[in-house]
Amino acid sequence: TSITSAKIQVNGVHLHYQQTGEGSHAVLLLPGMLGSGQTDFGPQLKSMNKQLFTIVAWDPRGYGQSIPPSRDFPPDFFERDAKDAVDLMQALKFKKFSLLGWSDGGITALIAAAKYPTLIHKLVVWGANASVTQEDVRIYNGIRDVSKWSQKVKKPLEEMYGHKYFAKTCEAWVGGISRFAEKSDGNICQQLLPDIKCPTFIIHGEKDPLVPRAHAEYIHKHIKGSRLLLMPEGKHNLHLRFAEDFNRQVEDFLH
Repeated sequence: TSITSAKIQVNGVHLHYQQTGEGSHAVLLLPGMLGSGQTDFGPQLKSMNKQLFTIVAWDPRGYGQSIPPSRDFPPDFFERDAKDAVDLMQALKFKKFSLLGWSDGGITALIAAAKYPTLIHKLVVWGANASVTQEDVRIYNGIRDVSKWSQKVKKPLEEMYGHKYFAKTCEAWVGGISRFAEKSDGNICQQLLPDIKCPTFIIHGEKDPLVPRAHAEYIHKHIKGSRLLLMPEGKHNLHLRFAEDFNRQVEDFLH
């Protein structure tokens, strides 16, 4: 089946999303920093089972084609994304749905699952963290300057945003996420994890250069009954690099 692309007004902004499949199980894909459905979830939109699932990939406000507004990072930006994501799915008339969240999208998905438990069927997160340590801040500062990024990672984002918006937004993100480390416990959403009651699957790439394994283990430990899968060769983008294996694991869990 084809992939449709549209915009819908939610919470005062026009959010862009892509949709495919006609299955009874609705699934929302939540991208990472600067991400969009198009840049972050090609293999999922293309190859996930379209008989079983209806797959929606959204562009959070200020990302992808959900501009305007320009992206900003107030202290509650993850909560704002979580509310936007849930309200988007409700505007699309999905009563209950599962969340697949990568990186920042994983954090957003954790918050959404905790805050809107009656709406979330199942939860899959990878490359996510519930707090920010000083070590994390060091890692983030290492990616602050986009001119140092590999051409491969940079190219699709520069094509989508133009160099200036891409560079400026990445810097603003580093500032926004590093602020969590100023709190004594570096907390983003640690206190919400015990409120997550839906079946939860955490995947972690053991070679992830951006998110140390301790974050995945912490999330696993604090969400009752959750499952943790470690992928020995996986990096941060394990769902792209090992798309076939990833899709199979996730479909088995959702099914």
